[in-house]
Amino acid sequence: MSDAAAFPQHIIARKRDGRELTRGEIAAFVRGATEGSWADYQLAALLMAIFLRGMSAAERVALTEAMMRSGVVADLSHVPGVKVDKHSTGGVGDKVSLPLAAMVAACGVPVPMISGRGLGHTGGTLDKLESIPGFRVGLSLAEYAAQVGRVGCALIGQTRDLAPADKKLYALRDVTATVECLPLICASIMSKKMAEGIDALVLDVKVGRGAFMKTLPEARALAEAMCEIGRAMGRPTRALLTRMEQPLGRAVGNAVEVAESIACLRGEPGAEDLMEVTYALGAEMLLLGRAAADPGEARAKLENAIRSGAALEKFREIVAAQGGDPRVCDDPAAVLPRAKFVVEARAARAGFVAEVDAMAVALGALRLGAGRVKAEDDVDHAVGFTRLAKVGERVEAGAVLGVAHANDEAQLDEARAWLEDAIVIDDTPPAPEPLVLGRVE
Repeated sequence: MSDAAAFPQHIIARKRDGRELTRGEIAAFVRGATEGSWADYQLAALLMAIFLRGMSAAERVALTEAMMRSGVVADLSHVPGVKVDKHSTGGVGDKVSLPLAAMVAACGVPVPMISGRGLGHTGGTLDKLESIPGFRVGLSLAEYAAQVGRVGCALIGQTRDLAPADKKLYALRDVTATVECLPLICASIMSKKMAEGIDALVLDVKVGRGAFMKTLPEARALAEAMCEIGRAMGRPTRALLTRMEQPLGRAVGNAVEVAESIACLRGEPGAEDLMEVTYALGAEMLLLGRAAADPGEARAKLENAIRSGAALEKFREIVAAQGGDPRVCDDPAAVLPRAKFVVEARAARAGFVAEVDAMAVALGALRLGAGRVKAEDDVDHAVGFTRLAKVGERVEAGAVLGVAHANDEAQLDEARAWLEDAIVIDDTPPAPEPLVLGRVE
């Protein structure tokens, strides 16, 4: 690339005019974001040009690779086996990562998982884990690599050295209305995942009112683009498209979702939809990890990990390794933080649950303090909702539709109303709808 071609304004103008950027131009953009040699207004200008003009498949791969290499790429070559991670695009009550990581690791597939925090209506795996007293999500990459080798799984947050360009670019996207841009979403997600040291990746692309992708075509396009990037970078990637119209499971919050995850690992009934998605994703991970020959064998191995107690023991091992209180696996109520006040929402009449609005429940949990509006906001790990009714269930007048957990007594009446408004009762049962809507690879 000539000196003139390296100028930010030259690169911005080429994308403004709908031209395909070269790998060198994309590398200069990412380097400028990482090193500070591009001004924020120049970075923002190119982000908007990409938003308006899009990117080719080759550009998306180049952007992902450049962002991945903007920092340290974890080395897990010392860990035997195929290292497989799972990423979700975010949902309500989506605590899949907690039981899934333990189940898959218990089946012999190493799971290096670097997760995020909740923002807006979606919860974050790190916030849930931090509700376990002492649990450290801030491991260094060296500690992370050692734990994956020793335990077979680590559940940590993004380190400062991992894809630092993404942090800079995401902050600018957030304030320039360029968040909802497929090439930028793909590069943001995949650069961090590819930097983890994984060999393969399974994606859970949520679709519906409680997801960022509201329609199936949008979700499929995102899944196809990310799988294409994974293949181009030598990491086999598969995606499941899963429905997010009602919360997954019966709990929404942080500590309450950890408790539900442990109940699932103990084989307790009540969150069948959560486990259906978990088994489906886990089967894909075992297949990519070469721990099963076909989906039937993969499902049987995952079920046996629950039945035998191996998955629960693996979760206990992960918690202990990261400084958490392992007694949470035996008595979550005694270990996890608990809200001061609870209130039940009850059905005004008999009928069938026709709708549980995932977005309404999520916003209610957010107002209780279970999430954050801004990245710097604090989270109340104890608050949230439990015992949520599920679509299709028959309820009698006065039956409990859900329980709100609050630390502010003044919120109780409002919290009850949020739940009652989010749950619709009808005279006839709704037609059953599949949770897994499609598969992409």
